[in-house]
Formats: sequence, C-alpha cells, structure tokens
Amino acid sequence: MLARSDTSWLTEWRRTLDWGLVGGALFLMAIGMLLSLAAGPSAAARIGYDNEYYFVFRQAIFVAASGVIMIGVSMLDRSWARRFATLVFIGGLAMMFYILLWGHEAKGAQRWVQVAGFTAQPSEVVKPALIVLSGWLLAQRELYPTGPWAIIAFLFYAVTLGLLLLQPDVGQSVLLTAAFVVTFFVSGLPWRWAAGFGVGGISLSALLYALLPHVRVRINSFIDPSSADTYQIDKAAEAIGRGGLFGVGPGEGQVKLHLPDAHTDFIFAVMAEEYGLIAALVLMSIFVLVIIRGFRASARVDDGYARAASAGLFTLFGLQAAINIAVNLALIPPKGMTLPFVSSGGSSMIGTGLTLGLALALVRGQGTRTRGRYG
Repeated sequence: MLARSDTSWLTEWRRTLDWGLVGGALFLMAIGMLLSLAAGPSAAARIGYDNEYYFVFRQAIFVAASGVIMIGVSMLDRSWARRFATLVFIGGLAMMFYILLWGHEAKGAQRWVQVAGFTAQPSEVVKPALIVLSGWLLAQRELYPTGPWAIIAFLFYAVTLGLLLLQPDVGQSVLLTAAFVVTFFVSGLPWRWAAGFGVGGISLSALLYALLPHVRVRINSFIDPSSADTYQIDKAAEAIGRGGLFGVGPGEGQVKLHLPDAHTDFIFAVMAEEYGLIAALVLMSIFVLVIIRGFRASARVDDGYARAASAGLFTLFGLQAAINIAVNLALIPPKGMTLPFVSSGGSSMIGTGLTLGLALALVRGQGTRTRGRYG
C-alpha cells in the first residue's frame, strides 16, 4: 500500500501509470516467447545456426530490452517525453540517411544498419518519435495561432516518408501515414488538409504501383492469385485451416518447416495451427483490449499535445497488429510486417517498446510531474 503522504516521483509514477496497458503488453511478450519456442528452432535450422535455440535466446534478450525501455520511458513526464522523442527522431533520421549510402541490403531493400554483428532498422524508432514531435508541434497552434506549426510537422513527416520510400518500405510508409493523419485529426484537422491528404494519398499510391514492381506484383497477386506466386499466403491459410478450434498441438505444426518467415511475419499462422482458432481469437482480443483501453485513455487527457500524440502512438501499435493478422488471413495484399511484441525481430521489439512507453508517459493521470499546459 502506498501512503497518501508519499509524493516521491516513483510513487507518483506508480499511482498514475496505466497498469492495465502494461499488463496487456507483458502478456503479449509472454505469448511471443512461447511462440518463439515453436517457430525458432525450425528457423535456426533452416538458416544454419548451430544452436537450435538461437532465436529463442535472441527473443528473450529483446523482450527484456523492450520491457525495460517501455517501463523506463513511461517514467518520463510529458515535457521530457517530447524532448526524448526529439533526440530519438534526430538520431534515427540521421541513420536513415546513412542507410541510403552504406546500409545493409536484404531481400531487395536497404533498411538496416549493422551494429556489433546485429542489424538494426532505424525507422522502427523514428515512427513513434515523429508522432510525439508532430503532436507537440500541432498543439502549439492553440498558443501561437500564427506560427507555421502544421507546415513544420508536415515537412518532418514528408522527409521521413521520402526516406522510407527510398529504402523502399511501402508498408511502414502506410503505417506512418495513418498514424500521422490520426495525430493531425485529433489535434483538429482543417478540411483543406484533409482534402490534401486524400488527393496526395491516392496519387502516391498510383505512382508507387506504376514505379515499384514488387508493389505491383503483390497487389496483382491479391486481386488475381493465379497471376503470381502466392506460396507463403497459401501455406499460411492451410496452416490456419489445419489448426481447427484447438490446434494440432504444441510443436506439431508444419507451416514453420516450410515458410522462411514463419517466426516473424507469419507467427500468427504458427499459433493458429498449433493452438487453434480459440487461442488465435484470444490473442486478437488482447490486442483489441489494449487498443481500446489506449484510445480511451487518450480521450481522457486534457493536454492537447498528449492527447493527439498518444492517439497516434496507439494507432501505430494497433494498425501494425491488424495488418500482420490480415496478411496471415489473406484479407489484404501481402506485406512483411511483424506482429507487435509477438514476432521475432529485435528492431520491431525495441520500436514497439518505445511506442508504448511514450504512450504510457503521455496518458498518465493528472498526478504526473507535468507542469504547464503542454509540459
């Protein structure tokens, strides 16, 4: 029990933190560790690692790091969350420029930088940092209506989007755009901006379809499966169907033996096959509950900056989960995107921990150490 007279910053943090959101995140991490035991050994054997538990140990390391980052960042007040996000954005953006010249290339994309034997994807931390910075800039319109705050926020977004498309990473570009639009909308999106986003989005989509062959192939294969190779989607669908209600049993799945990305992009299919439809629905329910709780917390915040930025951050988290699951269920064109906190992937795990950590910091109760209207 906490004494009412205790006003230390640690006690204040414990009182104001949304422990329901923290519990949901930790539950997802635990599910991810369980599924890494299912899909990790097969992936390690396929790639050629001597240790069949390579991805299991790797997942444990990044789960621990992600949890520490999430909890550590949640201790920041709103002003320090914005300052920290600004530093992360500047550093991450610099790394994205570096990637264009000297980045590590894999699967036809140049999105990674190699650090001490590991590959890191800077865009995973740039996205949440940009959303927080944009939320703060857009909130300044209430204090200084004549300032070019919206234009500055849009320029930061446009530069980040351009770097993502040059890698190219269309999926992350869509994710970032959706979160930015939500942030803009919650802060009071003027109709002329809404029209501009609509026209720009349609025009850019058509341009990407015309210029990027892999985008064209994926969309065409979704519309007409006979026009291209749909091996991964077909195998995922077979696995989900084979799992039935209760699954074929832990370790008994077959899809992890055939798909190279079973431990990352198609971890949902692994779960549905081995643990069944009911377990898959439980997993989806956890995501839904976390997202709903997050948006409700955002709506209760009086601070315009924190309300807009946290709504954008929960959009990042929720939409990424929705895209991953939708791809596994063949509801949208295939896109390599991890399932937050569940899929194997160090950069994704760190980025998700940062996303929820910033969101938790922004939606903490009115007893936080934040001073002033916008921190």
